[in-house]
Amino acid sequence: MPDLFVTNLNPRFTGVSATAANVIRQQAKSHDLRLVGHALPGCPDPITVAEARGLSRTAPPGTPFAIWHVRRNPEMRAAIWARDVLRLPIRIVFTSAAQRRHSAYPRWLISRMDAVIATTDAAADYVPHVRAVVPHGVDTDLFAPAQHRAADWAALGFGGTMGIATVGRIRPEKGTDRFVAAMLHLLPKLPGAVALVLGRATREHQGFLQGLQRQISAAGLSDRILFPGEIPADQLPSLMRALSLVVQLPRYEGYGMVPLEGMASGVPFVGSDAGYYRAFSAQGRAGLIVDQDTPERIAETALGILADENRHTTMSTAARDVARTSFSAAMEANGIEAVYQELWQGGKT
Repeated sequence: MPDLFVTNLNPRFTGVSATAANVIRQQAKSHDLRLVGHALPGCPDPITVAEARGLSRTAPPGTPFAIWHVRRNPEMRAAIWARDVLRLPIRIVFTSAAQRRHSAYPRWLISRMDAVIATTDAAADYVPHVRAVVPHGVDTDLFAPAQHRAADWAALGFGGTMGIATVGRIRPEKGTDRFVAAMLHLLPKLPGAVALVLGRATREHQGFLQGLQRQISAAGLSDRILFPGEIPADQLPSLMRALSLVVQLPRYEGYGMVPLEGMASGVPFVGSDAGYYRAFSAQGRAGLIVDQDTPERIAETALGILADENRHTTMSTAARDVARTSFSAAMEANGIEAVYQELWQGGKT
């Protein structure tokens, strides 16, 4: 019988999906694991919630219960129903990344968890039952540096000689407008650079997107600031390693995996002081945090990296090293495993 069920009930591939997939690929090596819900890249084929309930009716050999690891409200709700209404022998672990107070309903759901794992000390301040603080990690096998960055960039077909990108939903919270404003200042000073906005705008943010596109057109940069849309998860590693710089400027971020995915790919970053970005930056070795978020300042910071080949090479090497030694998915999986073992050992007493 499976000892671990990891839920993914959101059909869209989000940042939460990416972090779950990174860990599942590690956990599948040592657990009889089932992915519940929607498929994730490189992970076992998923089963339905009903199938997960059926497989959870009997405790796995050698343990008093199976663990359901959840990350979203509907997943907490499904697990609570299985444990408390169906009386299945399971315990529920929830990973929390939000660095702000949850609304009333999520707070109630979280209060029903058997264990909570926070991704940062700041996130731990907003949730009960925290057993451990375990930062998210990146799959450093999947995201790896390019052998020939220029050739990889050329193969993507976006034009120019180097790529800069921001990744995420197109909306004010993600700072897409900050990125565009900075690129309007940067690109005239950096011939050959092309900027990508990788993500989609929902219906409510179509006006926001169109306003950005009008600014770009008025500046005559429509052929150098591009909107390719949302990139499929299986294509993101090859795109990421072809970039020269990642620029993430959100106004709020719970954690933020994009800089880490770039770092593992040997790509340094420029970021706002959000999420866990300052920790990723390793005091400026792997990335730079822009405290003054004026477009001019952001552009100057990016130019200081991209226009200095030696500095860029040094930061690229450091970025990969920091991701591998401090923020790998294997390290995250080990931290999570300690929580599982604590629950299982406690259940035997």
